[in-house]
Amino acid sequence: MSFRQMMLALWQFIRPYQKTMFAAGVALVFTAGITLSIGQGVKLLVDRGLVASSSEALGNAVFMIIGLALLMAIGTYARHYLVSWLGERVVADLRKAVFDHIVTLHPSYFETNRSGEIMSRLTTDTTLLQHIIGTSFSMALRSALMFIGALILLLFTNLKLSLMVLLGVPLVLLPIVLYGRRVRKLSKASQDSIADVGSYAGEVIQHIKTVQSYTQENAEMQAFGREVETAFNVAKRRIRQRSLLIAVVILLMLAAVSGLLWVGGNDMIAGRMTAGDLAAFVFYAMLMGSAVATLSEVYSELQRATGATERLMDLLHVEAQIPVSTGADAERSAAPGKGEVAFREVGFSYPARPDRPAIHHLNLDVPAGQSLALVGPSGAGKSTLLELLQRFYDPQSGQITLDGKDLREIDTGTLRRQMAVVPQQPALFTADVWYNIRYGKPDASDAEVIAAARAAHAHEFISQLPEGYDSHLGEQGTRLSGGQKQRIAIARAILKDPTILLLDEATSALDAESEYHVQQALQTLMQGRTTIIIAHRLATILHADSIAVLERGQLVAQGNHAELVQASPLYKRLADLQFREAERQKPLVE
Repeated sequence: MSFRQMMLALWQFIRPYQKTMFAAGVALVFTAGITLSIGQGVKLLVDRGLVASSSEALGNAVFMIIGLALLMAIGTYARHYLVSWLGERVVADLRKAVFDHIVTLHPSYFETNRSGEIMSRLTTDTTLLQHIIGTSFSMALRSALMFIGALILLLFTNLKLSLMVLLGVPLVLLPIVLYGRRVRKLSKASQDSIADVGSYAGEVIQHIKTVQSYTQENAEMQAFGREVETAFNVAKRRIRQRSLLIAVVILLMLAAVSGLLWVGGNDMIAGRMTAGDLAAFVFYAMLMGSAVATLSEVYSELQRATGATERLMDLLHVEAQIPVSTGADAERSAAPGKGEVAFREVGFSYPARPDRPAIHHLNLDVPAGQSLALVGPSGAGKSTLLELLQRFYDPQSGQITLDGKDLREIDTGTLRRQMAVVPQQPALFTADVWYNIRYGKPDASDAEVIAAARAAHAHEFISQLPEGYDSHLGEQGTRLSGGQKQRIAIARAILKDPTILLLDEATSALDAESEYHVQQALQTLMQGRTTIIIAHRLATILHADSIAVLERGQLVAQGNHAELVQASPLYKRLADLQFREAERQKPLVE
């Protein structure tokens, strides 16, 4: 991505604040003009004050310089505030736009892209852009104006010396252009390596109990150290190139100024120019030199910004394979359907495994208000059916219908609002109990939340938490046991009051007594709702209206428990392995 492409990409975020940008531009031109005017004050101070030995003229020149400095301070304050505000505002909008896009992306995107890398783009890259837009870009414009203004005034001050400056400028700019390309490539590589470090650390922290239980702390320390060193080595190459660029520019600039002083000094001694002209000329030459030095440094920063912008725009331009509704009011008020689900000749392979069908020519009906249990060995396609039903993926062949309508014709928001899911590994947020249960119905009252918790048999243990319903649960609910997490998830589903209930081994993490109580709550919740259950627990299976046996993505048998024991060898084997022990240990709680 070139600098021009970067600015075009960012312009859509800068455009709404054109008035602020214009005001910042006015302040920028004003301060640049004042700074250039100081050179004339220096000329008056030398010629009329120092050379002419006039105390009054010296005082006037000093007061003029002080006045100009005051005006420059006011202009600098306005410029810095406006540009910094613009940088913060644009980056906030960009960060929000990227996040808003991320949450609509297809799940397959997250199968091939690590969450840590995505977070790095959302935080590190946007922070870098904030610095560029809020500081570096302003410095670049200011330096460019100073360079042009100083050059014009040089031409008026002394034409011969000005021609020397014009010949020297290309020599200073040449290394900026040559080294800038290297810096740009290394900047993108540096950002990528930083993202890798963040991803690795995030994954280890997320699985810290596993790391510690297998005593892999030292191994992870060494592995993380290697990731950090890799990032450091990339950064070191970038810093070396950038430092070399700055050093070369400073050397060339000071050499050029020294040459000007030698030629100008000889002209002053020969009477071809006044001391004031030489002082003003040196002042403008130094302004030009500092402008070039600033431009060379900012150029490196802009190369880093180009890499960061490219990474963000790549993320922002990822197309969602399945459009996600953001929940318009009209869709929210849509009346729920009956909940009749049908799978017709459904064939599906995950994007990451296109040559291995997860579902193969499957036909299955779930009448409205009835429950269907899905059983089968691991990898049979049970969880895949729930993901297809929620339209996280679309089948490659066949169709899935809800109340006779193809899911692809139903708005995703309308579809998913009719469903509630209780997964095997419940997803809890780093927030309090109120938030986690109310996630199923954000506008629910406290009384409704408590009623849902009671129905899920969660109220008792919630009341015993240090701050009750105000207790924060930690990242991913780490402060709760597995069974407690599950009951919070069940309470969330109860509160949502869905048409279709999806239970993915929802009672697998419960002890026998808790399972009994939760089963009672689930039986109440399942009344009049279409329910699809993935379970190995006998209590759940026996209450289902129908049981479907899956193997390798195909439906091999369907019926009730007694029928399947007789008709399906696979089901009989699963029953012997999974249900016999559960039957013997079935709780005797009344």
